[in-house]
Amino acid sequence: MNLLGGRRKSAPPDASSLTANKILLASEGRAISEDAIDVAARLAKQSSCPVRVFSVARIWGSGLGLPMPGLLPSKGEWDQQRDLVIQAVRALRKQGLEADGHVLATRKATKRIVSEAERLGCDVIVMAADAPRPWLLADWMWSQEPYRVRRRAKIPVLLVQEDDRK
Repeated sequence: MNLLGGRRKSAPPDASSLTANKILLASEGRAISEDAIDVAARLAKQSSCPVRVFSVARIWGSGLGLPMPGLLPSKGEWDQQRDLVIQAVRALRKQGLEADGHVLATRKATKRIVSEAERLGCDVIVMAADAPRPWLLADWMWSQEPYRVRRRAKIPVLLVQEDDRK
């Protein structure tokens, strides 16, 4: 597990020195990794604070500036995101932590994750992340959303990368 964080290319904040009143464990639609859950749990235990799990069901576009029904998340996509959130909440509660979660649909996951963190009063965002890609490609890839969240957020964002060895 690699822990990335901070803004742009800065070093990640020291997780052992962070204190929080509330933590947002967020996903742009990917499965929330065990490593990300463990990082959020460790922070929550050290700060004695609750964790809010949040996932995005992706809206695939719009037609004439209006959401089109065929581009909205299907029932299966909603169910998949709810299941991801439920699994993460169960894993956190199993560790004795206070946790809850929800799913929202949006086309702009970065903006929505950052605004949810602000609305909920979270002090830290934890997300699973793929390896960073070159900047020219990264803006076009949904999998690079955690890096956009890190750049946009005004609070610490901890990005948890899976080891390639698994």
